[in-house]
Amino acid sequence: MGALKLFIRDHVSFLIFEIILVGFLLLLFWLDGFRNTNTAIYSVVITIVFTLTFLCMRYIMRQSYYKKIIHLPSVMDEALQKNAKTPENQQAEIYMQELYRLYQLEAQELYAQQNRHLQFMNQWVHQMKTPISVIEMMLQEDGPLDKKSTQEEIERLKHGLEMVLMNARLDTFEEDMKIEQTSLKQIITEVVNQHKRLFISNHVFPSISIDEDIEVPTDAKWMKFIIGQFLTNAVKYTKQDGKKVYITVERQEEGISMVIRDEGIGIPPNDLKRVTKPFFTGENGRQSRESTGMGLYLAKQICGKLGHQLIIESTVGVGTTITVRFKYS
Repeated sequence: MGALKLFIRDHVSFLIFEIILVGFLLLLFWLDGFRNTNTAIYSVVITIVFTLTFLCMRYIMRQSYYKKIIHLPSVMDEALQKNAKTPENQQAEIYMQELYRLYQLEAQELYAQQNRHLQFMNQWVHQMKTPISVIEMMLQEDGPLDKKSTQEEIERLKHGLEMVLMNARLDTFEEDMKIEQTSLKQIITEVVNQHKRLFISNHVFPSISIDEDIEVPTDAKWMKFIIGQFLTNAVKYTKQDGKKVYITVERQEEGISMVIRDEGIGIPPNDLKRVTKPFFTGENGRQSRESTGMGLYLAKQICGKLGHQLIIESTVGVGTTITVRFKYS
């Protein structure tokens, strides 16, 4: 009964049109003086019979579809059953199938995003316990506080806080992005100065070779973050004193390239293809309690959103070279 009611509601405009059409036919016969009454009656009856026959056939063809949509499904499979007979309903079912496919993709992406956030937060909280515990132990010791060691632990906390903040902002990246012509030497110099304590404590020295006039279209804030990640990794995995981190900028036909090269332990070939995966620490990362496996992942994501190309090359025992290629504006 519900299907019939829905069918009638769906065809109310059609029934009104047919009533108007019959009325128009009667008007024509009236203007003609009803000279042939039988013909007028026959025409009206035939019109009504044809209309009712058409509606009955249409209802029979669409009955299963109407029954399907008036009962709300309890599971998704019920909604996706294919039982339409008319081209219109068949196309509607194809549309629903595609809509559900897109919904699944978005749901899977959202689930992966939430899972990534949860995993990152759990790992981050666990790692932040270490510098806090170290500071507590130093405070409990007798004698003067070791300011250098305290500062190192505070730097680890600050680095961890910056990492989790940038990871949270990555989901709303477009709202926080501001592309403008930016001096590469200026932002690189600022980042190096921010990490000068890291360079000094590890006895690694930066070597900057960049022309003053080189500017690229990018977001300065996000670029500072990823350059900071590159420099932190370069220093962290350079185990020998007196080594350097070389930072250069080259003009090429396809664009401007920023190259950061260290003289560290390098990345094993098996790990090189996966270093930009979330939470991948690899052989080198497992030897460091500070590794989250998120630094290069965030850098890869940010470069992609900014339209920059990220290239990572490495040789074990020689060092790692990271190239960020900017397109000409």
